[in-house]
Amino acid sequence: MSTIVTFFAAPDDASAALVVETGPGRAFASLGFGNFDPEEAVVEWESLLSDGSVDDLVEAGEPRIVAGADDDGGAVVFALSDRLVDALAEAEPSRLQETAVRWAGLRAEDGEDGEAIDPDVARDMVTALGALARRTGELDHGLYCWVA
Repeated sequence: MSTIVTFFAAPDDASAALVVETGPGRAFASLGFGNFDPEEAVVEWESLLSDGSVDDLVEAGEPRIVAGADDDGGAVVFALSDRLVDALAEAEPSRLQETAVRWAGLRAEDGEDGEAIDPDVARDMVTALGALARRTGELDHGLYCWVA
């Protein structure tokens, strides 16, 4: 399980990759969270927002690693798909809240193997991420996640 999770906006993959060792700090607009698996979360959010399949997203290589090695336990930077960023940016607040509650339910259903996410925390997280996604669109940036 991750201890530090920071979603951030960056102009491109190369810029996002530069933060792999230190995190995005104040160089980019960002949101920090902790203690959940963000790689699993982003595919679940995309699946919930698009009525798609988690398995199809994973088979398509989502999320896409930009820097770091996901299997060595070190820091990693990955890109959120354009489809997810668009869905987050375009969703009404009620849709984001509904998605967050459904995601918290999925996490609870996983039992011992999953991680419990409080529905209120999930709502705050997904709503804030929606706002950041809208900002990335205004800046013509991509949305990334740094995990350490």
